[in-house]
Amino acid sequence: MPFRILTADHTGITVSDLERSLIFWRDVLGFELSHRAHQKGELAEKITGVAGAEILIAVVKAPGHKIELLEYRAPADRKKLDARPCDVGSVHIALTVDNLDAVLETVAASGWKAAGKPQTLTVGPNAGKRVIYVHDPDGTTIEFMQMPEN
Repeated sequence: MPFRILTADHTGITVSDLERSLIFWRDVLGFELSHRAHQKGELAEKITGVAGAEILIAVVKAPGHKIELLEYRAPADRKKLDARPCDVGSVHIALTVDNLDAVLETVAASGWKAAGKPQTLTVGPNAGKRVIYVHDPDGTTIEFMQMPEN
């Protein structure tokens, strides 16, 4: 290869309402707000390839990873995706937690809910882990994983 990837920097998630998403990621899940930005004009268009792009950005971080939340204010013809985990192009982020039940209680108390029920994997390299999918306010899938107790 003529290049190599040095590290993964962040995961970007387009949201419909930046403030609502910050409540979920920062206040419910405990990510720390790193910084905010506002991109528009030629810079935003050239980075994204979206004509007329105007983006409000907030970056939140947890140990080992950052999430870039992007609320596009323009162009006006933005679409809302309704992708299920099985639909091509759907993505999710997986977060390892120390107490899956506490995560689910916190998420439920905040008005959001899990997509299914926690399951313990029985085969493969993740055998013993408890896992569950949760959806953020815009339907983005977040997988929570808890390591097996020894």
